[in-house]
Amino acid sequence: MAEITEFNGLMDIHVQHKPADHLVVFDFETTGLSPDMGDRAIEIGAVLIENGRITDRFQQLMNPGIRIPLFIENLTGITNAMVKGARKNADVMGEFYEFIAGHNLVAHNASFDERFLRAEFRRIKKHFSGGIACSLLAARRIFQLAPNHQLATLASYKDLPNEGIYHRALADAEVTAHLWLSMLGELREHHRQESPTFDFMYRLTKTPKHQLRKFYLQTTAKESN
Repeated sequence: MAEITEFNGLMDIHVQHKPADHLVVFDFETTGLSPDMGDRAIEIGAVLIENGRITDRFQQLMNPGIRIPLFIENLTGITNAMVKGARKNADVMGEFYEFIAGHNLVAHNASFDERFLRAEFRRIKKHFSGGIACSLLAARRIFQLAPNHQLATLASYKDLPNEGIYHRALADAEVTAHLWLSMLGELREHHRQESPTFDFMYRLTKTPKHQLRKFYLQTTAKESN
C-alpha cells in the first residue's frame, strides 16, 4: 500500500476526510511484474474524478530504456517500435507527479501499480504521500455476487462504459473509474453511505466480509451523531 501517515491507527486527517468521489484513478502497463527485478513502466494512464465526474485525463507512453518482452507486446499491443520515440520515464513521471498532486489514488489490484509508482518516483526523487485504495478489494466486498473480480468481468457484470480495450493504461483507468463510481452508487443506494470518504473506502477494503454489516452500521451511526 501507499505510505499513509497514521497516528494511533488513524489516517492523517488530510487523507482521512477527502471525499471518495474526488481522486485520481491510474493504471500502468509495464515490461513485467516486478520493479525489484528491473521491470519498468511503459505506459501510464489516469483519470481525475471530481464530484463524481471524470474531468481530466493523463496518458503517455514511456521509453523505459530496456526491451519490452514479446509476451508484453502481445498482451498490451505496445511494441518496442512504439516506445522508441517516446519520452523517457523520468520526464513523463515528473508530469504525472504534478497531475496527482493533492489527490488520493485508486487502482485495480493497487498493490501492483503502487509498486511501480513508488519505484518510478524513487528514480526521480519524488515521494507520494497520499493514499491508495484498491478497487479490486472494494469490489470483492461490494459486488460479492460477481462471477469474479477481474476488471473486464466487472465491466460486463455492471454494464460499465468501456471500449472493449484492456491492457492499455488509459482504457483500464477509465473503466476502473466507472467501476469506482458504480461502487459509490451501490453504497448510497443499499448501505446508506451518502458521502463516503476516502478513509471509509480504504477501511472497507480491509474489512473481512463477515464484518461488513457491522462496519456499515457503525459508520452510519457515526454520521447520524
